[in-house]
Amino acid sequence: MTPQIAARQEIDNDMFWFGNTLVALRARTSGSQDGVSIVEHRMPHGEAPPLHIHQSEDEYFHVLEGVMRFEVGGKIVIARAGDTLTAPKGVPHRFRVDSILGARCLTITKGGDFESMLIEMGRPADREDLPPQQAPTPDMIQALTQACRRAKIDIIGAPLA
Repeated sequence: MTPQIAARQEIDNDMFWFGNTLVALRARTSGSQDGVSIVEHRMPHGEAPPLHIHQSEDEYFHVLEGVMRFEVGGKIVIARAGDTLTAPKGVPHRFRVDSILGARCLTITKGGDFESMLIEMGRPADREDLPPQQAPTPDMIQALTQACRRAKIDIIGAPLA
């Protein structure tokens, strides 16, 4: 049997800024019969999304560089480069980048909801680096909350301190 080799997907605007992170779409749901999305995140020290629940997708995290502290279903897990963690759909989760130099990780989902939210809320990156750091404004938080709701993601609490 000849192994199948996947060709690099051609993705328009595959790299963008999302909040204080640099996001690269490595595989889109539209390019997979199974609807798999692989997203690479480059994040600064202290990056921490709010406590949230994905209603329709499991979320897999694979840490490429750095140290991240996760809370999944109330349990705290420290993940380092090479570690993989699952946040099952329906289970509250959040994380925080603990390493001073930041972190890089992949998130893998199936279904497209998370990917579509990232694309909706992303903005063009003018370089392959972290964006200028800024605290979220109330308008930014409201826009993110609404985009998450459309993507079947419920924000239910504060970021991990």
